[in-house]
Amino acid sequence: MKRWLLILVAVVSLSGCGYNQFQALDEASKSAWSEVLNQYQRRADLVPNIVATVKGEASFEQDTLTKVIEARAKATSIQVTPETLNNPEAFNKFQQAQGELSSALSRLMVVSERYPDLKANQAFKDLRVTLEGTENRITVARNRYIESVQEYNVLARSFPTNLTAKIFSYAPKPNFSVQNEAQISAPPTVDFSAPKK
Repeated sequence: MKRWLLILVAVVSLSGCGYNQFQALDEASKSAWSEVLNQYQRRADLVPNIVATVKGEASFEQDTLTKVIEARAKATSIQVTPETLNNPEAFNKFQQAQGELSSALSRLMVVSERYPDLKANQAFKDLRVTLEGTENRITVARNRYIESVQEYNVLARSFPTNLTAKIFSYAPKPNFSVQNEAQISAPPTVDFSAPKK
């Protein structure tokens, strides 16, 4: 009788250890990360079309185009594997390359405002709308990844599942961070006064 009682206690205690929950949440975070990568790839695929359209504008600033091309090359050269999710250094390197591409594309869009012929070009308008939609999709995909990592990390750090995490080496996963947090936390200055001549 005592033997059956011990087996029953072992089964009940193992069912609450969170092992299966770790597996489910690990897969959910990998799936969410795959969607982030999918959207990054969509953006990277759009860049050559945008550059080709912009190159048609003879007076366009070549330096800006070069930076976009270089940022895309750097962002697509970093190999991402499932292990990247568990390696904070590799994760930050990838995230930084994607941030540089976002920054270069933002500069391209700002500079393009100075070129009325380019702004009137229907192909450029269509590409710009598609790029804006892709940036929104990236934001949604990042948010889903952040939520899945949060759920995983809470499980990895909560008692008693943190014991399972230690036994099976389920370390908390790295999350997205902002490279220029101090800069973006300062409120923007808004000035509607006319510029002085």
